[in-house]
Amino acid sequence: MPSMLLRRDDVLVGVDTHKDEHVAVLLDGLGGRLGEKFIPATAAGFTDLLSFCQSHIGPAGRLVGFGVEGTGSYGIGLARYLRRQGQTVHEVHRPPRRGERRMSGKSDSIDAEYAARQVLAGSMMAVPKTADGQVEALRLLKIARDSAVKAQTSAMITLKATLVTADDQLRAELEPLTDHKLVLACAALDSPPCLSDPDAAMRHVLASLARRWLTLHDEVKIHTAHLKTQTKTAAPQLVAAVGVGFDIAAEMLTTAGDNRTRIKSEAAFAKMCGACPIPAGSGKTNGRHRLNRGGNRQANAALYRATIVRMRWHQPTIDYVARRTQEGLSKREIIRCLKRFLAREIYHLLPPLAEQLEAPQQPLQTAA
Repeated sequence: MPSMLLRRDDVLVGVDTHKDEHVAVLLDGLGGRLGEKFIPATAAGFTDLLSFCQSHIGPAGRLVGFGVEGTGSYGIGLARYLRRQGQTVHEVHRPPRRGERRMSGKSDSIDAEYAARQVLAGSMMAVPKTADGQVEALRLLKIARDSAVKAQTSAMITLKATLVTADDQLRAELEPLTDHKLVLACAALDSPPCLSDPDAAMRHVLASLARRWLTLHDEVKIHTAHLKTQTKTAAPQLVAAVGVGFDIAAEMLTTAGDNRTRIKSEAAFAKMCGACPIPAGSGKTNGRHRLNRGGNRQANAALYRATIVRMRWHQPTIDYVARRTQEGLSKREIIRCLKRFLAREIYHLLPPLAEQLEAPQQPLQTAA
């Protein structure tokens, strides 16, 4: 969109979001503070906030937009409500932890004003995810599966650690077994009603942990089946790519969001995944780059797993590694390059969606 010429009658809003309460600060088109409002994080509170903002619009003014922190967590309800009301919503960064915050102090009102001034300046803003389609369903399924896998792993670790302290005979019977046979054998142990004896308590605990593992195993299989079906439906070309399984595909789709057109280029997607190099040159060191520690770390880890698979099984990747090794690059540096290439490939394999949010505005210009 072309840059806007703001008037004093215009209103821009910044919102600092929390679980139970949000704080909004209103600015006019010239950066003057109009007021602040504390609202509950409920539908009634959202309606009250919008009415409060509209009451401050001048005769020739307009409600330019909202800068909301945490549109993927505490602010998701407010962002959805504002979009349904036809308002422009931007995701803004939280205030810096050092420097400016140290000098200005910390409060909800200060954070909300900082968000509003980001909207006024047109800086550090992003189009938030709509979280209202198939990708949002994938994200929720992945949360359930990941937590079940983590709990299943914890149950197995606890079972084996407990088995170490069992009596010699029981330990000799169970320790040589493979993981699945160990779980089945422990689940079949009898659990006596009186647990005052250590041996009886040991059998009861091992059986309980084994049954927990089996229950979680069945839950993981159910979530896995749903994820496989939905990822193949949503992005069949992505799932078919070498080294990209259903779990990596689900992570990439979740990173992009339902409104994937909010990501304007493969370079922007790579930066979102933390796979782009960061310039770190100055003077005689001009042209150097450093590792990007930002971005979505889960997406970065997914790129890493896919890269390792390709380094083992994908012949073009194997040839690339051999060539770059001869040029003197370390394995770590080669993996960084491969992750950047893979981010580019995945970006072009993401399914195009018809739903789009408005393009982010250019920096706003104020009128005297």
